[in-house]
Amino acid sequence: MSSLDHHLELLSPARDADIGIEAINHGADAVYIGGPTFGARCGADNSVQDMERLVRHAHRFNSRVFATLNTILRDDEMESARRLAWQFFEAGVDALIIQDMGLLEIDLPPIQLHASTQCDIRTPEKARFLQDVGLSQIVLARELTLQQIRAVRELTDCTLEFFVHGALCVAYSGQCYISQAQSGRSANRGECSQACRLPYQVIDDKGRFVAHDKHVLSMKDNNQSSQLAALVDAGIRSFKIEGRYKDMGYVKNITAHYRKLLDALIEERQHSALPLAKASSGSTSFSFEPDPKQNFNREFTDYFVPGRQADIAALDTPKNPGQAIGHVTQLGTNWIEIETLSPDTLLHNGDGLCYYSLQRELIGLAINRAEPLGKRWRLFPKDAMSNLQDLRKGTEVNRNRDVDWVRVLEKKSADRRIGVWAQLSDSDYGLALTLTDEDGHSATSQVALAGSQRQLAQDADANRSSLREHLGKMGNTIFSLLDLQLQLSQRWFVPTSVLNPLRRQAVQALEAARSQAFVRLQRRHVIEPAAPYPQDSLTYLANVLNRQAHAFYARHGVKVIAPAFEALRESGEVSLMITKHCVRYSLSLCPRQAKGVTGVQGMIKAEPLQLVNGRDRLTLRFDCKACEMHVLGRVRNSVLQPSASQ
Repeated sequence: MSSLDHHLELLSPARDADIGIEAINHGADAVYIGGPTFGARCGADNSVQDMERLVRHAHRFNSRVFATLNTILRDDEMESARRLAWQFFEAGVDALIIQDMGLLEIDLPPIQLHASTQCDIRTPEKARFLQDVGLSQIVLARELTLQQIRAVRELTDCTLEFFVHGALCVAYSGQCYISQAQSGRSANRGECSQACRLPYQVIDDKGRFVAHDKHVLSMKDNNQSSQLAALVDAGIRSFKIEGRYKDMGYVKNITAHYRKLLDALIEERQHSALPLAKASSGSTSFSFEPDPKQNFNREFTDYFVPGRQADIAALDTPKNPGQAIGHVTQLGTNWIEIETLSPDTLLHNGDGLCYYSLQRELIGLAINRAEPLGKRWRLFPKDAMSNLQDLRKGTEVNRNRDVDWVRVLEKKSADRRIGVWAQLSDSDYGLALTLTDEDGHSATSQVALAGSQRQLAQDADANRSSLREHLGKMGNTIFSLLDLQLQLSQRWFVPTSVLNPLRRQAVQALEAARSQAFVRLQRRHVIEPAAPYPQDSLTYLANVLNRQAHAFYARHGVKVIAPAFEALRESGEVSLMITKHCVRYSLSLCPRQAKGVTGVQGMIKAEPLQLVNGRDRLTLRFDCKACEMHVLGRVRNSVLQPSASQ
């Protein structure tokens, strides 16, 4: 395949246009956002007008906006989806993120297409197929290792995208049907009920408890901060942050964190055989030091990127356990005294603390008032002391909400600027100011000087400093002055009443030149004759819900095409989830782990295991050859409900 692009794209989420704008301001090269319908995050919807506002801001920096049109669609929704795609295109959106292959059979606008995570791209063959049918960018399954990513790269030359931060779905994306089976709410239509975050009893075939009230399907949060260089070397070029439900503070902080890491990597490799570059324009400065631990997280994992690990699950709680700050030293009638781990730790009114009960349940502890007592703090909780189960002397305390940090991110916290070189020179009838930006765009403004205005400066050095000062006042523009060259026949004195409008006109002209030069992304060429799909038969796992999707796969050589799970009427036990995460492995019961360990073999052989939560009962089957786990259950409600976002 062709050589790798050297541009690295930082791709941030946006619940709404305002968050998207701040993602751009904090260094995002691209933003993904849902429109009014058909985005796989019910409740994260936006009007096309708001998306157009985001597009205008993003394009000033050559950043891109990708619209999510990534639910599977019913036959009666295809025309609405087609019209929406055209509205996105007319609003200036740069690409559509899609899951439903039926969209490739209808009249889409000439807009670039990206494969959603729900496409479940785990193999080089599937990645190559999606490239051949016209998708320019594909997000790989989060479960892939570096070796597997390299194998995909060797067979493709499209842009490979990978999730580097945020919440993790335990199932292969697009392959989880628990929510649909239990409640009629389809995860593939943006309405997941998050059964994976519930506590379960793990029971073997003899009724023995293997684990009690453990969140065995709840993953820690993804954090690939230490793997970025390795991911670049493996072929990843788009680094995606999860979080279209997340708030402004999360997007600001996590975008800034990865912007700094990617900039450092680009700087480090500027003289290498394959120098790297940002995918958009400008540089960003921050008024805070980014720290991923400050946002909601379930602790962190780099998942399967370096290979299988045992500690990827958040077994005790799906909540945010926070960061350790100290331990309880005394308890009063309405107060708690704690000693902090560091004398520099400051606590604030409104902070959120937490601790684990004796049963390993995470208990929240909201602080009304915090009073310093030398090396200790006296805290007055909002809740009555009687509600704070198992809180005692010596209890370790974490902080999961630092109100001071929250307030910092509620204010302006970043400044993104594009560097410009300025040249002030004589013109035929006055002065000309030319601005050239770091992307090579130029614009010139001129001003006429009457004879009475042509005065020489008495102090050449002071005059030069004055010119630099006034021409460098870029204010609320997107530019910052890198250098000023003076090419004047005389040391003219130029009053500020002349300089300021000259500068403003040049800036406006440069923005117009950048806008005029902006080039939309192009749709990838479709390979002809039609590329064959890697399989000749498809089960419900292919998520074929409409006639166009059926026609697409048939056109690409598939002989047997089953309907999507959402169209099933059967109520027998079926596979509701396929995962690379293995409950046995997380509980140290994998046959390979327990080989030779006394007393464990009997438990390993006591299959199948079952997960029980109330009346919900799920069966675990282990495919050790593929190193995968299947979660089986019965369909309680298979009738497809209309999406709440429709």
